[in-house]
Formats: sequence, C-alpha cells, structure tokens
Amino acid sequence: MSLTITVFGRPAPQGSKRHVGGGRFIEASKYLPAWRKAITLAAITEIEKEAWAQSHSPIAIEVMFYLERPATIPVAKRPWPIKPPDLDKLLRGVLDGLTDAGVWDDDGQVVKITAWKAYADTREPGAFITISPIVDDLGLDLPQSQRKVECSCLRE
Repeated sequence: MSLTITVFGRPAPQGSKRHVGGGRFIEASKYLPAWRKAITLAAITEIEKEAWAQSHSPIAIEVMFYLERPATIPVAKRPWPIKPPDLDKLLRGVLDGLTDAGVWDDDGQVVKITAWKAYADTREPGAFITISPIVDDLGLDLPQSQRKVECSCLRE
C-alpha cells in the first residue's frame, strides 16, 4: 500500500544556516516553518483518510516539487528550475515533516528517493509525494544482475 500526499505552499530548503551572532545559527529560509507545517498537516490528513499505519519497513519515496516561476524568467529562457533551492535541501524538509507526521519511525528508513523539481506553471506551488514501503524479501526492485553487490577489494 502506498500513501500519496499533495502539499500546497512554497517549498523551502532545509539545511542552509546563517549566523545570527553569539555562536547561534538559524535556518536561512524564512519559509521553512510554514512549509514543514504544511507537509505535516497534509500527511496527517492522508494518514487518517487512508488508515495508514506507521511504517517500520524500508521506504521508497517519490517527490515532485512545484516551484513558483520568477516573474523575470520566461518559459523559453529557463524551462527547468536549475537555480536554487537545491533538490537535496528541499528533500530534507519533506523527510522531516513526514517524520513529524508519523509516516515512519525515522527518515533513515528511506532507502530509495526519486525527486524532481519543476516550475508550477500549470498548478499551485507545492509538492506531490508518494511513499511506498518496501516489503519484499529482496529489498529494492532491482534487475537480477544488480541484486548481489561484490567488492573486489575484499577478495584475498
């Protein structure tokens, strides 16, 4: 069973810090608290609607971020958002927000991530998230040739 969550709001990166004096650092994005809250509330709504039980299994997650296009950047000039925010920092906020919602025990359970970012030209900014527990005995759905990992450095 997969859990699908649609979150509306301004995607914000997590992990970029700025120094505020006295040895203190705060998140650089002022939008992060509202974004994390939106993720958590949307996830809780879907958890209750779908009767999702907190997962203890390895997790695969797919996230599509929809970012607001800057008014000065036409589609022809830049069809994809190749400038910040960085995709990995956008993912941090999502993973922590889903942990706060109780989707899983810990975001360390995520073993596979597929993520994209695009401009929200045809919809509101936000994210579309699909979470799938990996429950088969072989783990990830890899081709047979990739299931066994060997390291020649261990051979004697």
